[in-house]
This record gives sequence, C-alpha cells and structure tokens, in this order.
Amino acid sequence: MWARLDEDNRITVGITDFAQDDLGDISAVNLPEEGDEVVKDESFGSVEAHNEVMDLYSPVSGEIVEVNQELVDSPEILNEDPYQDGWIIRIDVPSMAEYHELLTAEEYEEYIKEIRGEEALDDLEEDDEEDEEEDE
Repeated sequence: MWARLDEDNRITVGITDFAQDDLGDISAVNLPEEGDEVVKDESFGSVEAHNEVMDLYSPVSGEIVEVNQELVDSPEILNEDPYQDGWIIRIDVPSMAEYHELLTAEEYEEYIKEIRGEEALDDLEEDDEEDEEEDE
C-alpha cells in the first residue's frame, strides 16, 4: 500500500505499482464505506485478481472520508493508474505520527529489492518506462 499526505492533511491510500503488477489483472474490489474507522495494519477491503483475493491493509488509523467508488465498476484502474486515478480511500487521521513512521518511496524500493532481488525491480521500472512511452 502507498499513502500520500494531501494538502488538506488527509491521507490518500492505494496499492503500489509493484503490488498491482504482482497481482495481475484486477477484476473486482471490495471497498469500505465512508465514515468507517480503519486501524493501522488491519484489513479494510480487498481486491481480486485471477481468482485470488488480497486483503487491503490500512497504513494508518482514522476515519474514511472518501472512497473511490469508480473502482467498483472499473477495477482495472488499479492496474492502469495506481497512484492517481486508482487511489482507494482517503482518511482523516487524528495524528500524523503513524504516517511519519511509514517507509518513503525510496525505502520501499530498497525493501522490494531485498525481498525480490534487484532484477525484479529493474523489470518493473522497464515496464513503467514502456508505459510512459506508450502514453506519449
């Protein structure tokens, strides 16, 4: 999961490009409701890909103030644009402490290199470059 601090001091959450690539074509999502409380490291929903269901875990605790309902009818957005249009929920947090404990993007890349090896991350970066070229 990724988490972004927005200008209104709320946290937007989604799945990483690495996670969506690892899952493959996402065919369904199970989303929470606005007003639901989420707890750090606890499941708040799930995504389905190739008959495999993956739980979504909240990186921070707080109240869900917005849910990306577009994903219900178009779950493929998670594969196509996980960091922008593919956001999943927005959370109003009582404190920024949990957010500041999260890995940075650079730390996450290093973590992936460690668990999957440098080659897996290089392949993913090449895929990203190819996607960018196709968009031009």
